[in-house]
Amino acid sequence: MDILLILALALIIDSTLGDPPNAFHPVAWMGRVISFLDRGRLSHGPLSQFVYGAVITLFVVALFTLPVYFLLLYLKGVSFVAYVLAGAVLLKLTFSLRGLGSTVHKIKRLLLDEKLDEVRFELCALVSRDTSSLSKPLLISAAVESAAESTCDSFVAPLFYFLFLGVPGAFAYRVVSTLDSMIGYHGKYEYLGKFPSRLDDVLNFIPARLTALLLVLAAFFSGRGGRRSWQVALGDHSKTESPNAGWPMAAAAGALNVQLEKVGYYKLGRANVVLVPETIDESLSLVQIAAVTWILVCFAIEVIYLVYPT
Repeated sequence: MDILLILALALIIDSTLGDPPNAFHPVAWMGRVISFLDRGRLSHGPLSQFVYGAVITLFVVALFTLPVYFLLLYLKGVSFVAYVLAGAVLLKLTFSLRGLGSTVHKIKRLLLDEKLDEVRFELCALVSRDTSSLSKPLLISAAVESAAESTCDSFVAPLFYFLFLGVPGAFAYRVVSTLDSMIGYHGKYEYLGKFPSRLDDVLNFIPARLTALLLVLAAFFSGRGGRRSWQVALGDHSKTESPNAGWPMAAAAGALNVQLEKVGYYKLGRANVVLVPETIDESLSLVQIAAVTWILVCFAIEVIYLVYPT
């Protein structure tokens, strides 16, 4: 019952209050710790960087997860109400559905106002590609791709690990995801970020495919073409370098009947419908339906567990 209460309250907090300022957000703290720990390590050899990257990962996971675990363990023995309230607040800090919607809406408004430079700036925080020279259709594509992929990273995956490992599990996932977004890519972080990048791939293996399925169901429920979404997800998911990101992005491309493109890297779906700012609204609608579906599944899983405990 405590899991259900924590989840319900965390969702209410997210929908009504959204995210706290960065000064009070653990994800921002994670970023500062990671930035501090990786200083000066890029001058070392590949093996040294890889080992240090693994050490950073394990250390930061422990730094943020263990206090959460022991705090909730203590509160559970002192006050059930305090335990649920603290658990809900902490869980909320691992996901952001309202924040994702706000960011995507802001990008759409800027596109409608033809403020493309501001769109490029906003997208820099969401995608790893260089946005400085992207055309309007490619900016829309990047926004839609980000919305689809973030459905996994920012919502489905944290709740997935919460269901099985509690709030500490959701926090551990968030740490690894933050590490991957900061140092888990090719270039100067090639070796330093290899361990967290591969760990993130492992942790997202099930959630990414689950997110694609949820987007397919969202396409079906909304009459946007569930079968086409499924076919594109199956056919195009492997075109991305990431073993996971292609699944939700391809499912979204199929559902919207558009082609999503990262120039020089991949094209997902077919360009049957032109990308316009309103396409972003369509993608957000898909994300919201997928999120509601996932919430219902989470509650159903916990109710079944209550009725039929192992």
